[in-house]
Amino acid sequence: MITHPLYAVEPWCLRETALDLDALPQSESLFALSNGHVGWRGNLDEGEPHGLPGTYLNGVYELRPLPYAEAGYGYPESSQTVINTINGKIIRMLVDDEPFDLRYGRLGHHERVLDLRSGLLHRTVEWTSPAGRTVRVRSTRLVSFTQRAIAAVAFEVEAVDAEVSIVLQSELVANEQLPPAGGDPRAAAALESPLVPEEHYSNGRRLRLVHRTERSGLRVAAAADHVVEGPGKTGVFCESGANQSRVTFTSDVGPGERLRMEKFVAYGWSGNRSLPAVHDQVDGALAAAMGTGWAGLVDEQRAYLDQFWTQADVEVEGDTEIQQAVRFGLFHTLQAGARAESRAIPAKGLTGPGYDGHSFWDTESFVLPSLTYTAPKAVDQALRWRFSTLPAARERASQLGLKGAAFPWRTINGGECSGYWPAGTAAFHINADIADAVARYSAVTHDETFDREVGVELLVETARLWRSLGHHDHTGVFHIDGVTGPDEYSAVADDNTYTNLMAQENLRAAADACDRYPDVAVRLSVDTEESAAWRDAAARTALPYNHELGVHEQSAGFTAHQMWDFAATGEDDYPLLLRFPYFDLYRKQVVKQADLVLAMHVRGAAFTAEEKARNFAYYEAITVRDSSLSACTQAVMAAETGHVQLAYDYLGEAALMDLSDLEHNTRDGLHIASLAGTWIALVSGFGGMRHHGDTLAFAPRLPEQLSRLAFNVQIQKRHLRVEINGSKAVYSMPEADGEALVISHYGTPLTVSPHTPQTRDLPHPVERPEPQQPAGRRPARRGGRPVPPSPGD
Repeated sequence: MITHPLYAVEPWCLRETALDLDALPQSESLFALSNGHVGWRGNLDEGEPHGLPGTYLNGVYELRPLPYAEAGYGYPESSQTVINTINGKIIRMLVDDEPFDLRYGRLGHHERVLDLRSGLLHRTVEWTSPAGRTVRVRSTRLVSFTQRAIAAVAFEVEAVDAEVSIVLQSELVANEQLPPAGGDPRAAAALESPLVPEEHYSNGRRLRLVHRTERSGLRVAAAADHVVEGPGKTGVFCESGANQSRVTFTSDVGPGERLRMEKFVAYGWSGNRSLPAVHDQVDGALAAAMGTGWAGLVDEQRAYLDQFWTQADVEVEGDTEIQQAVRFGLFHTLQAGARAESRAIPAKGLTGPGYDGHSFWDTESFVLPSLTYTAPKAVDQALRWRFSTLPAARERASQLGLKGAAFPWRTINGGECSGYWPAGTAAFHINADIADAVARYSAVTHDETFDREVGVELLVETARLWRSLGHHDHTGVFHIDGVTGPDEYSAVADDNTYTNLMAQENLRAAADACDRYPDVAVRLSVDTEESAAWRDAAARTALPYNHELGVHEQSAGFTAHQMWDFAATGEDDYPLLLRFPYFDLYRKQVVKQADLVLAMHVRGAAFTAEEKARNFAYYEAITVRDSSLSACTQAVMAAETGHVQLAYDYLGEAALMDLSDLEHNTRDGLHIASLAGTWIALVSGFGGMRHHGDTLAFAPRLPEQLSRLAFNVQIQKRHLRVEINGSKAVYSMPEADGEALVISHYGTPLTVSPHTPQTRDLPHPVERPEPQQPAGRRPARRGGRPVPPSPGD
């Protein structure tokens, strides 16, 4: 979108300078507002035209059956699909009886600005009706970070050249008609009229609707109230029906005069509470918001974000697109999880219905790493949601004949939603990804309450899964067979290196946690024999290696598979999963997304520098990046192995995934993991940050196009600032009362304190031959440097 001529590149906002109806679906995702509990897509205030209406409540879904031509034991019977709930955004307007509709009349000006510092979406419009009446419209929208249930709009209309009669219709609408879903299986399955009416209400300026889902049995409520200011007398009329509650304001507005309406909307839902309890819940939240008032909500929002940006901002000099993109990514990552509060963080956040609103391993492996160092409270809540689903995970493990817990590949409520077991059920690495997130959060925060209440049990139950899933062979080597790793173009493989390394760390972390908290271990019935078995399995975990090629294998025997014919694969054949049968993909050397390369990032200590270089070059040549999760990881490892320009190219792809709609599906919602991956690519890639155990290490390097990179890290209740400027790195602690922190710079320990910043030189990178990519799959080159030829290009 920022390559679109109507979008400006600015450091602290996303600005759309005119309206392009063809780009409306994408812009609705980009301009979405959320706090992790409530999500409003960036639809126009007046409701139409629209690309895809969307109002989402985290955890609200409907069940839909999963039909199978041939059913099998353990297959999920139904899936969960996020639904469009009650739309409180709509403010329709009539100007002298002409509906305010930008498809008619004359549009003189239209601008929308998402302000990343204030968390507000601003819109300004100048429109002349078909009858020749001109009005100026200004609206500002927010979804509150401080009052979790609240979203609000300030809407103002000004008469320009003559007195006009203005009618404003503020609505709550359920069961909106949705456009038909496309053929892309990654898009959500549309559900028609998913809400059953239970209560509708209107009185004065207050509205309320209560509905329930028919199959999942969830009760959803929304209530709205209004403050109106205008010239002269303002008429007020209200009405309600099963799926719509509306209040109408009328006023005659003279030239230069304005009619202003502030609309406050409260949302709530429950799977257990009664109808009176749920409507009282939203009425109470609404009363609190009305007490705060519009100006108070705006001030609270700015204060919240001021604190966030102080501890999370990333500054980039030399590339204005990347500067805008990393802040855009951080803002939407925060929106996805800030107030989720024991709910999942979906792959699309609450910006659209893509992937049916499901949460995947994306959360723990990409979203939570960035939030852990910038907004750790959100991570605590995300992991508490996983903990709340332990009963379902234990039941799933038992169903599969395993011990411990088997967490779902894709889910909303904790139950498995994947009907395709080779890519879903067999992807057990989700267990270790959760354990990795737990260990990281504990290391960063030293939150003993979390460890005792949540962390140890998650580590124990995931470790039990690995010990029962794997086995020791006759030589004592521990194998984990028949699993699917991150690369979804390989499935049901033996000893996937990523899975094995992550499981190894999971087993060690569980044993260590039980040593730290022996009373918790007793409560969980962990004895010394079980803990010793975990350590033994970890010490003897198989890591497939091809000595002839000098590379680690993605899984046992992978490098003996036939190579995919990249030369015969056209540009239009990607993504391959939409053009070729999985059977063909599974038995060839072709990689959808970073797998072994991801293992080198998160378990870097398991590889030597030379092994990383050889592995990266080998897998770079067969990785096609048919997943938005891949580019940020390839950026990190390209930087570490000395290919800084290539890392910069991959950074651009991760950062602009949605801003440039690179996968042509931004209309279905943003790729939250790729947005978080922008932070990962900059901080872990060019900042070289690694955190293993108690060691926070940095090995910075910058591409020649970037003159400066600065970022902030929250670690053990301290604030570390890292600034890379030219050939030097400066480590400092801006908080005067912080305790000293020991870090590492290229392997050399440094002690940083508020009064003792540390400055170090950057070594020259090791020169290596440029790795090759599959024909036609090289990332777009940034910065004007010529692209070296690739075989088949």
